[in-house]
Amino acid sequence: METSVPKANRLIHATSPYLLQHAYNPVDWYEWGEEALQKARRENKLILVSIGYSACHWCHVMEHECFEKEDTAAIMNKHFVCIKVDREERPDIDQLYMDALQLLTGRGGWPLNMFTLPDGRPLHGGTYFPKTEFETTLNALTNLWENEPEKAMEFATKLARGVKSIDQFEYSADSEKGNLLIRETLEKWQENFDLNWGGYTWAPKFMMPSNWDLFMQYGHYFNNQRFKDAVEITLDRMALSGTYDQVGGGFCRYSTDSFWKVPHFEKMLYDNAQLLGLYGKAWSAYRKPLYAQLVNSMDGFLQRELKDHSGLYYSALDADSEGEEGKFYCWTEPELKQLCGAQFDLVKEVYALEENGNWEHGKNILHCPYTLHELQTRCGMSLNAIQEQLDAVHARLLEARNKRVRPGLDDKLLCSWNALLAKGYAEAGMAMNRPDLIDKASSLADKILEVFFVNEVLYRVAKGNEVKIEGFAEDFACLIDALIHVAEASFRDDLLHKAHSLMQQCINRFYDTNRQLFTFTPIDRPELLTRKLDVNDDVIPSANSILARCLFKLHYYFENESYLDKLETMQGLVAGKFARYPGGFANWMQVMLLQSEGFEQVLGSGPEAAKELGKLRMNYKPNRICFEVKAGSSIPLFSSKPVGTETRFWICEDKTCGLPLGTLPN
Repeated sequence: METSVPKANRLIHATSPYLLQHAYNPVDWYEWGEEALQKARRENKLILVSIGYSACHWCHVMEHECFEKEDTAAIMNKHFVCIKVDREERPDIDQLYMDALQLLTGRGGWPLNMFTLPDGRPLHGGTYFPKTEFETTLNALTNLWENEPEKAMEFATKLARGVKSIDQFEYSADSEKGNLLIRETLEKWQENFDLNWGGYTWAPKFMMPSNWDLFMQYGHYFNNQRFKDAVEITLDRMALSGTYDQVGGGFCRYSTDSFWKVPHFEKMLYDNAQLLGLYGKAWSAYRKPLYAQLVNSMDGFLQRELKDHSGLYYSALDADSEGEEGKFYCWTEPELKQLCGAQFDLVKEVYALEENGNWEHGKNILHCPYTLHELQTRCGMSLNAIQEQLDAVHARLLEARNKRVRPGLDDKLLCSWNALLAKGYAEAGMAMNRPDLIDKASSLADKILEVFFVNEVLYRVAKGNEVKIEGFAEDFACLIDALIHVAEASFRDDLLHKAHSLMQQCINRFYDTNRQLFTFTPIDRPELLTRKLDVNDDVIPSANSILARCLFKLHYYFENESYLDKLETMQGLVAGKFARYPGGFANWMQVMLLQSEGFEQVLGSGPEAAKELGKLRMNYKPNRICFEVKAGSSIPLFSSKPVGTETRFWICEDKTCGLPLGTLPN
């Protein structure tokens, strides 16, 4: 018998792995662009904008249940213009329709399926639709548009107005309260801490690196033991959990439960990039060997599984393999007995294995439900001894696992996410005094500039030998922030100059002088329904809060008061929202703490300066930078510091420097 070969749709010409996953659907998919939008206007058809990403489990499920089905596709093709969007390539489209979805339903997520009028105004949306519900929705919207178009247009007009209103901000004097505002906000927010399992008191649990970075800083500044404990408990639990790949390293995107046990198994570069820096800084604050071990494990994962031959890093690993979520990562007890040998009893104790599986399908997730103290007591040996045996077991398990069918790899390269990793390596390298990590940060920063910055234009996406899609505010923000951190880690003046140049370009292209914030898309590019402002911090901090931090630091390095003026206005526009949703402004509050707690600059020159500054950086102090001043530096902050044959140090607070010192104080 002959079998029919599926016919490719126009997505076969895409570069996005997510779009290519749908290239053989019977749906007449378009990429986002003028061709699809003109067709909708010309034929007066509703548009389906279906947004997801390659590692998304429920995106795969909906594809199998709906988009691969001929009968469902027939309804879609007849009545709708269907557009597939990779949210990681086009976060501007994703932001717009996610706002609409949250106004409609009070929740969001992916897949994001938004039905719009022919002009793109949102009409109805949802996340995952089972086949029957999806077809019912398609038919109901078709009926509405054909028989009551005025009703549809009236509703879409109101919804579009609501989407536009989200980005309205009024100046609040709350920002002038400084750390008092943050103390009032966080003292209330701490009621949500889960001091048994870490994170917050609800599920699912996302890592939210910038939140725990803020809490670690807050605990340090105000010597607040509850915040210090909450951070330590959270980082311990996450490190020992099923959400972390105990065998191969790397965090999954989130835990579906409140115990960090069962993740959605996709691994994203942006999570691991930020958590690498967070655990490095946590090591300097808590000095726990577990955190140093985790940094090494994450570095191994990144180098082994996400690094491209170019020196950049891929975007994600899928949750599924062989059509089953988590299959690559989980184990039956007989498999573990065979592979662990004499260490099986220890592994069974540490990871709470069950004969019939501690998860579904008889599988075990390697998840340690014990505190470090409980673990020593249960195993009757030191943590070092436990770790030594587990390291040997993990190596055998990794070798066996590498023979399995691997999860899909999203091999596109994103500017902003690679920049997050360069920053993460720089932060961990500085906090742990690790030249090897600093070298990785420095090499990655150079590679990002080489690949993504072409003819004075910053691009977002690289695939093969191509770059495409001009950078958004997120790309500028993350790259400027990374360049500053890598400059501080490696004492490279050239990267500070590049950060300063990119900031000026960013202001020229993204700063809205009326709203006094940075728009997500360039002001010289046609807007969609509205020109969004990326203000709320999420798993990745907002472009505006990252740029606020960069403005603060660059104003010191380059003595540019206009940067500080912009920053203070930006803070005034968002500070009034802190108390209502603290988790959405964690990075903003970090910037405010930098200002209110005093910004210390430790500068050094001479033969021993770099070594001594490296040691100093191991002592956790989040409002301090260290920099080696070199002869001939044209950075204004450094230009008045003489460089000679003797080692000298200057300690500056805000904009006042003390007399030169021969040695650094303890």
